[in-house]
Amino acid sequence: MKNPFDEFEEGNWNNERSILTIKFENQVGKEQITRVDDQIGTIMLGINTGAVADLSSVKISSLVLSYGAEASAKSGETLNFENESNSSTITVNSPTGKSRVYTVIAEPFEETILGTYTVSNLIVYGGTGPEYGGGGVTAMTNKPWVWLPSGGPEAELDNSITLALDGFTDDGNSFGKITNDAGEDNRYADFQQVAFGNYPATDLNGFYRKIPKEEGTWLRNYATGIVTFTFADGTTTTGQFIEGAITEDLGNGTSKTVENYAFAFNLIGTDDWNSIYSDYDKFVKRPRRYWVDLEKVD
Repeated sequence: MKNPFDEFEEGNWNNERSILTIKFENQVGKEQITRVDDQIGTIMLGINTGAVADLSSVKISSLVLSYGAEASAKSGETLNFENESNSSTITVNSPTGKSRVYTVIAEPFEETILGTYTVSNLIVYGGTGPEYGGGGVTAMTNKPWVWLPSGGPEAELDNSITLALDGFTDDGNSFGKITNDAGEDNRYADFQQVAFGNYPATDLNGFYRKIPKEEGTWLRNYATGIVTFTFADGTTTTGQFIEGAITEDLGNGTSKTVENYAFAFNLIGTDDWNSIYSDYDKFVKRPRRYWVDLEKVD
C-alpha cells in the first residue's frame, strides 16, 4: 500500500526556489527581493562603501531560503560586486531540481551626515497669522534684547558638532555618536527669554535645545528622512538633515535659504492673536520651524 506521505517526505511536490531574506555585512536599508518569473529574480540593496575596502568580497551574514531549497551561495561566503553593474548572482534550486537565478545589485552607499561642522546661525520661523503678515524668519542673535545678556544664542555660534558612525540597525538605518563641543567660550546657549514690556521671562530650552550638549547619539531613518538625537538623560528630539543649498518656501511670501547644511526641526507653538507681530509671539508663543545652520569643516 502506498504511503500517502511519501511524496511529501520525498519533496516531489516542492518546486519552491526562493530567497526569502538576505543580509550582507555593512548593508544599508532593507533588501528589495523580486521574483520576476519562474526562472529569474532580482535583489536590490545598499552597501556602506565607507566600511568596506572594496566591493569584490562582500560577506553574506544571513540567507533564508524557501523550504528545502539550496543555493549556490551560503551564509558566511562572499559575493563579488566589483564590476560595472555592481551585480552578482545566486542560483536557488528546488528539491525537484528547478532553478531560479537571482541577480543581486549592490548600490554603493555613503553616509553623508558624517563629519565635523561649525554652527553658523540659529534661525526661527514663527508667528501667529502668517497669512496676515504675522509670520517671519529671524536669526536669534538679531534680536539680542529677547535673550539673556550673556550666554544666550550667541554662545552656540562657536560650537563644533561632530557626527561619527557606529553601525546600522537591523532595518538598515545608520547610527552613531554626536559630539557638541562648546568652542572657545566653553559655553552652550541657555535659551531663556528675558522679561520685556508686558512679556514674562520664559525658559525656551524645550523648543531650542534640540542638539545634545557635549555627547549624545544620533539615528538616521532613511524611510522617513528623520534624524533622532538621544541626550545623556535618554530624552530624544527629531529633525531633518539638510544637505546643500536649498530654499524652503514657507508660504505667504516667506522663505528660508540653507546655504550649506542644517538641522531643521518642526516646532509646535500656540497662536496668540494678542501678541501677533511681536518677537515674543515668534520666539515664545508660535514658533513653527527652527534651523541650526552649519558649515562643514571636515
